[in-house]
Amino acid sequence: MTSQGTVTPMGSSQLAQAGDERPVNKLASSLADEQQYRAASYGLIAAILRSPPDQALLDKVSELAEVQSDNDPLPLSMSMLGLAARTCSVEPVNEEFHDLFIGLGRGELMPYASWYLTGFLMEKPLGMLRDDLALLGFERSPSVKEPEDHIAALCEVMLMLIADGNGFDAESGFFGKYMAPWCGRFFSDLSVAESAVFYRNLGRFGTAFFELEQRYFSIEIQTTPEREEL
Repeated sequence: MTSQGTVTPMGSSQLAQAGDERPVNKLASSLADEQQYRAASYGLIAAILRSPPDQALLDKVSELAEVQSDNDPLPLSMSMLGLAARTCSVEPVNEEFHDLFIGLGRGELMPYASWYLTGFLMEKPLGMLRDDLALLGFERSPSVKEPEDHIAALCEVMLMLIADGNGFDAESGFFGKYMAPWCGRFFSDLSVAESAVFYRNLGRFGTAFFELEQRYFSIEIQTTPEREEL
């Protein structure tokens, strides 16, 4: 993201860090620009997948329409998401969200790690996640009904790991264990969902962003030993 087009995380968190009442959208001022943009991207995805965006959020996302793409997949998907937000109104996007993720009985997509990894909800991946979240100092907010393996909740954890400066190992470990195995498939499904118009663009952005994250962690892992030898 460019600094002019940054969308910071908004809305209430699905997961709150135990004993920490700081708002999720208060990024550490000492973060490098790259880390701020990564955190903001996770926050943006979480905000749009947590609940239907209101007009204020759509207006904020529409700023991404000004991002210069140069045919690079990530900025191109950002600008397309911004254009979609600029041309959509709240009501049809709300209907999309309902059809995609709620529906009559169930929505077109199931945005949960357990579902993508096992074909069922509330399975072993969720139990493992809860144990690791406790070790990291996170607990589920009492007001939240969704399981912790919801894609929005996982993105919020990544946001907080980055913003709180937990370091590469914590970020890479969480991403590799709980996001990399299934998020690519989820965003690919979202990008072609029959019920989606606005959310197809979020699927394309999510696909491009998570591909970049995969490369980021891969490059860091490959270069870390060399840095230690210097």
